[in-house]
This record gives sequence, C-alpha cells and structure tokens, in this order.
Amino acid sequence: QVQLVESGGGLVQTGGSLRLSCAASGRTFGSYHMGWFRQAPGKEREFVAVISWSGGSTYYANSVKGRFTISRDNAKNTVYLQMNSLKPEDTAVYYCAADQYYTGSHPHEYDYWGQGTQVTVSS
Repeated sequence: QVQLVESGGGLVQTGGSLRLSCAASGRTFGSYHMGWFRQAPGKEREFVAVISWSGGSTYYANSVKGRFTISRDNAKNTVYLQMNSLKPEDTAVYYCAADQYYTGSHPHEYDYWGQGTQVTVSS
C-alpha cells in the first residue's frame, strides 16, 4: 500500500515556474514507477510525465516536453515535477500516481493516486 500526498500547486503568471512534490508513505517507494497526470475542468485526466523506479528512465507528454522535468529522490520518498514556462493551458489539478509494473500513459493502469494539487496559470 502506498499513500501519496501532492503539494506545491498555486497561482502563477504565464511564463512562470512551479515545482510540485509528491510525498509517498511506505518503505517500498523505491520499487514504484511514478507518474504525474493532470485534469482540467470538463476534461479527461491526461498524462504529463512518468519516471521509472530507479529514475533512469523518463517519458513526457508532447505538450510539456522541454518545459517540465520529472525527478525523484528515493531517500526522501518524493517525486517532483518542475514546471517552467507555464502556459494558461497548463491550468489543471495535478495528480501523482504510482505503480510497480507500469510506466505508460494510461491513468487506469496506475494503482495508487494522490488527492491532487491545483495549478492555475493566469494570462
């Protein structure tokens, strides 16, 4: 069982930056692949980025590639999402997710989810 808690969301102007954190409980965090997803009002949850359990592999949605960076610190049981050059279309609730076996972009494949943190980018 893994419990996830996101933090770091907020209101930022276009072009600004935020760093999201996702703190995980449990001693097996290092064995889980971790993903970030987002959901805007009236839209489906969409993939943002994923990082393998070791941190050796990362994968990004085209919409955030070059602007967002996913990383993890297994000693701190935390995964991060550094978001730069933010745009109004990045406005959404951001969720982290965990799975021991899956490293893809389909949200229904992930077993554990946090409660989400709101990111709002003003124009």
